[in-house]
Amino acid sequence: MPEKESEHGGHAGARHGDASPAHRGHHHRKAAPDRVPTLVVTVSDTRTLETDTGGALVESMLREAGQPVVARRIVPDEPEAIRRALDEAIGDPGCRAVVFTGGTGVAPRDVTPDTIEPLLERVVPGFGELFRMLSYEDIGSAALLSRALAGLSAGKVVFVIPGSRGAVRLALEKLILPELGHLAGEAVKLR
Repeated sequence: MPEKESEHGGHAGARHGDASPAHRGHHHRKAAPDRVPTLVVTVSDTRTLETDTGGALVESMLREAGQPVVARRIVPDEPEAIRRALDEAIGDPGCRAVVFTGGTGVAPRDVTPDTIEPLLERVVPGFGELFRMLSYEDIGSAALLSRALAGLSAGKVVFVIPGSRGAVRLALEKLILPELGHLAGEAVKLR
């Protein structure tokens, strides 16, 4: 018996929810770049390149996954310094993504999300939602203090994650590395 078309334009019995998560995003990921040169920016008033374990882990995990790292920087918890780091990435044609780590809590000096979010052309709310959900499974209700976010700006994909090694590992393993190419591919469409 031939398959009939559903009222939603797809084949009856082949609803979006029936496909595996890997299959659903397959056609988008197929066109995604394999290599996404990324700038790593740690936002901290106290860290140095030698003491910045969170930023070092971001760099290490990106490289282990075959992703090129454009550079690794440390900037103070100051909106202007954070904006300059994003501007650096936007101005670099060889850079496709930025990972900001640190400054995502609720303390007065935690200004990374407040600085970055207004500069995004498109926020990807699912990133922060999933990050907090996964964090909750790991650390419990303290996860609600995270203001992690992701979005697209001037053809680049931008992530803002906490600076702790546990949070970095979680964000990279579960969210950033699996979707980096896909999001980078979508970001260039907004230019």
